[in-house]
Amino acid sequence: MVKTKVFAAYLPQYHITEDNNRFWGEGFTDWVGVKNAKPRFAGHKQPRVPLDLNYYDLSDVNVIRSQAKMAREYGIEGFNIYHYWFKDGKQELEKPAELLLETPDIDIAYFFSWDNCPWSRTWGNIKGNDWAPLFDGMREDRDEGGVLVPFEYGGETEWKKHFDYLLPFFKDSRYYKIGNRPVFLFCTRHEPDTLFKMGMFWDKCAKEAGFGGLYLVDNKKYLFTKPIFDMEFCFEPAASAWGRRSTVEIKLNDWFHLRVKHHGPVKYIYSYDRVWKRLIRSAKRNINREIAGSIVRFDDTPRRGNDARIIAGETPEKFKFYFSQLYELCCKNDKPFMLLTAWNEWGEGAYLEPDEESGYAYLEAVKEAMGK
Repeated sequence: MVKTKVFAAYLPQYHITEDNNRFWGEGFTDWVGVKNAKPRFAGHKQPRVPLDLNYYDLSDVNVIRSQAKMAREYGIEGFNIYHYWFKDGKQELEKPAELLLETPDIDIAYFFSWDNCPWSRTWGNIKGNDWAPLFDGMREDRDEGGVLVPFEYGGETEWKKHFDYLLPFFKDSRYYKIGNRPVFLFCTRHEPDTLFKMGMFWDKCAKEAGFGGLYLVDNKKYLFTKPIFDMEFCFEPAASAWGRRSTVEIKLNDWFHLRVKHHGPVKYIYSYDRVWKRLIRSAKRNINREIAGSIVRFDDTPRRGNDARIIAGETPEKFKFYFSQLYELCCKNDKPFMLLTAWNEWGEGAYLEPDEESGYAYLEAVKEAMGK
């Protein structure tokens, strides 16, 4: 039995960028939505407030150092950092990861999760990452046709350029590897045939660079599809709450009773207990071929208002109870690592960082669960 490592999803937002200003307004970061969130029904916990009003700026390397220290103190092995690489090598939100690479004294493991899709407006016809829809409404006069940043894989020339950018990270002793294979996740199955070809090209490049190849993990998008690479993962909480991976699951939605009775205008509210129970059942069925995902809590009201998806009824005690079960399952089945949503997704109400309401209780729950 191994001691499974826990990696918490890390959003490299929370610093002003030129495109943030252009897309959503001068000075925009995710903190804008977090601060302005309004409760949508009686008892709704909004806005969420960081402990000591710590609305930090991730362009400050000392903030990253402090986060890393806190994570390790409570048993988190490292961060799976969202990576944004688009058409012709354009990047977004790359600064925090580059600061981490440039500062070797920060003691934290990490690997990348590539959000391999375009950034889009909610009102556009292009599917992609539309993660700030509340700030789209008054900006439809722009000429981008709903697409903020277009995405294309390109061919081998573009793949090599991307790999060469990633190589210094892969060579970093802190970058998480399994059997001398740097771990790399793909958040979507966008153009799966091209994705597979690119993954195999990268694997070859990694071997030429002295590694044993790459440990590639793709997103399990549908219930009956085959994995693209050796391992796959289910992004949580989507897979165990609102995810609809097959027509079978759509028909079974009432049977799973994921939605709970509520008051007010919010469309999507799910039971914390039922989502976690479904998550654990799924992990038991698929433990041999999947990297398990898990959740702290979730409420993306700051980004989506009345269209938010809310997982209601969370407490630190419930989180510890369910997380302990999943963690034990992963250890018993010799899983090298598992995923946790999230370290700092404040705009989605998915965070381990301490807040004014619960303090360090969720971090303490992780530490105690892993200590068992």
